[in-house]
Amino acid sequence: MNRHVLIGRFGDTDTLNVPKASDESASSLQLLTLGKRVDHGIGRAFDDLRGLGLRPSEIGADLLVVAAHVHAADTRISRSSESQDGWTRELRLVVPVSDPSRWTGAAPILKRALDFLTGDRWEIGFRSRPKDFDTIVPPMDASLIPPPFDGVSLFSGGLDSLIGAIDTLEVKEKPLLVSHAGEGLVSKSQEQCFDGLKAAYPKASFDRLRMWMAFDQGLVDNVDSEETTRGRSFLFFSLGIAAGTALGKPFTLKVPENGLIALNVPLDPLRLGALSTRTTHPFYMARWNELLAALGLQASVDNPYWNKTKGEMVIECSGPATLKSLAPKSLSCSSPSKGRWSKKPQGHCGYCLPCLIRRASLSKGDTTTYGVPDLKAQALDTKTAEGVQARSFQLAIDRLKARPTLAKLLIHKPGPLSDDPARLDELADVYRRGLEEVGKLLHGVKTIPG
Repeated sequence: MNRHVLIGRFGDTDTLNVPKASDESASSLQLLTLGKRVDHGIGRAFDDLRGLGLRPSEIGADLLVVAAHVHAADTRISRSSESQDGWTRELRLVVPVSDPSRWTGAAPILKRALDFLTGDRWEIGFRSRPKDFDTIVPPMDASLIPPPFDGVSLFSGGLDSLIGAIDTLEVKEKPLLVSHAGEGLVSKSQEQCFDGLKAAYPKASFDRLRMWMAFDQGLVDNVDSEETTRGRSFLFFSLGIAAGTALGKPFTLKVPENGLIALNVPLDPLRLGALSTRTTHPFYMARWNELLAALGLQASVDNPYWNKTKGEMVIECSGPATLKSLAPKSLSCSSPSKGRWSKKPQGHCGYCLPCLIRRASLSKGDTTTYGVPDLKAQALDTKTAEGVQARSFQLAIDRLKARPTLAKLLIHKPGPLSDDPARLDELADVYRRGLEEVGKLLHGVKTIPG
């Protein structure tokens, strides 16, 4: 195991000595371009927000700087070579921020959230920005016109975020939709869904903010990059909150996700590590609300669909015609580019966990193109990617049928649910209903060992 410390720097003159332990490898994260602009997509996000009439607070800017450190460490430090068990890394960050005392007070909450989200061991320390960078958000002319938005919603390009946007627009709210621009197919889906919403709601006042953040290979000397990106949602949430601080009033960041995925109960004992996302798990969401309170922000994060299956979200969507039109443009696949290696269509593979849940939710009205168009055309080999998730679902479904009371126990497996005990029965029920929904899709599907 190799321990790593990543130290943020505001330019070449930022040479503050940061002590490191004898067993730590230190690397620097340069936060400025050669033109002294804040790098890694943050400066561009400030410009885009300004174009929307929005200027985030310095604490909001700090969130993006913290997120840059988290995202850099998460994606540029290999788990396989830098951890003892092939997964758990020891990562320390030293982040320059506007108010170190406020951030230091919130550090234990941040550590708890990141440890849970990525499965690593994080330490986060804070120091003051250099004096020339007391303010990093560009100034903006004063305006008597209030910001045009009344809330912020995450907009990934997936089916759940599309439903969330439609439901918000149907009740005449004016959301700012926030996206992290990922690989080409994800960006294309975000673009098409947003354009479709603009066409469907031409009189509605809403817009979007997209941010691209990536780091050069070799950021950490002699260490390979990491492909699991378990910490990406921290960047996603940070962008939404940073944008929300520009509204000048209390706000809620909506994070639309169906309850089955949000809980993400392992389908079998072997479903561990990179296959178990914790992006919208209730424990992680609660830590975000705790963090925002500690930072003094009048903001909260909320998943409006925590007690709904994906199919229930589809059925109950407030704009069914719009959803029917735009659903094929949304993207749910966990790895939409993998088809290129097998000469199959890129987009939805049709057999990964998110694709199976999507297929079950859309049922007979589904016009999505899948790499495996018919799950019943032949027996699925459980030793290949095409069959492993289907079989895991079948096992989980059969287990719950045999012992329905297991639902109340299994929902605790991914992480603690002690923040809101009143929700436990509903969480167990949405887990049960979610499995039943997928069970209908898989009825008649044969899975066999290769």
